[in-house]
Amino acid sequence: MSDGVSPMLVDSFGRHIHYLRVSVTDRCDLRCNYCMPKDFKGFEEPANWLSHEEMVRLVGLFVQLGVRKVRLTGGEPLLRRGVTDLAAGIAAMKLVQDLSVSTNGTTLARHAAALKAAGVTRLNVSLDTLDRQRFAKVCGRDCLPKVLDGLQEARRVGLMPIKLNCVVTPDMQEAELARMLAYSLASGFILRLIETMPMGSTGQQFVPVDLSQRGERIAERFGLVPALDFGDGGPARYWSAGEDRPALGVITPMSRHFCATCNRVRLTVDGTLHLCLGQEDQVPLGRMLRDGASDADLMAAIRAGIAAKPERHEFGTAPTKVVRFMSQTGG
Repeated sequence: MSDGVSPMLVDSFGRHIHYLRVSVTDRCDLRCNYCMPKDFKGFEEPANWLSHEEMVRLVGLFVQLGVRKVRLTGGEPLLRRGVTDLAAGIAAMKLVQDLSVSTNGTTLARHAAALKAAGVTRLNVSLDTLDRQRFAKVCGRDCLPKVLDGLQEARRVGLMPIKLNCVVTPDMQEAELARMLAYSLASGFILRLIETMPMGSTGQQFVPVDLSQRGERIAERFGLVPALDFGDGGPARYWSAGEDRPALGVITPMSRHFCATCNRVRLTVDGTLHLCLGQEDQVPLGRMLRDGASDADLMAAIRAGIAAKPERHEFGTAPTKVVRFMSQTGG
């Protein structure tokens, strides 16, 4: 690692786990059709939510064990009251090198300045289309202008780089993807196209689109060139506009999975540690914490969980295996 600390979380396949995604809520103000059913009621009880202090404690233990990259996710994390205070608590950890937030952007205009002041360094914003009618159909609300306003405010306050995450369903035309890339390039954002995953009934209703070929076609259309590595350690494969940053990326968990280089785990709002999106392996850290576990006990449980991290997901061979929705695990 660049801070000179040897990675301490290494799974049985030799992967160094240095990235933690923390879901601060499973609530969301949208109902994207690939993520959460419109009538979904199975949210975690607020009494089981970790407090910000409890989250900071657990994140701190992961950081002691070598995690250097933290992302706050949901559901929609900006719905959680005091989320900027939580971000500030994590940003204050000297060994954290990268603190980011994933958001749907509906309230981003109101929160952008506070997130920047809290120490958030960058954003991922879900944006599946620039067509207002399609946005309302996919996301369940007619609020595209709010998202676009939030993006511009985030850019104004310096929350950059901003990655636009676009989940591509079979009915999405390449012309719309090209429109989104043109908007992204003009705004200085990075567009990432993401294949649908069979998580829950919502994800399982879609046949994934192979984005490797589609990404190549769109990149060629805009004169972008392949870029092998931008140093973020993430799953995307990128194309560049000739600058020292990516312009377009594809994330292909279905057509070309990246499990061999997986460097991340996820912590849900109740403190459950999920080791793989496509498996059910988990560690009840939140329950242990509330039962009085010491830091040493919790760190031992984290190490044991990482040691048992599965080699890969089974989305291709067992597409109905994962019944939980993406919003319940954290993006």
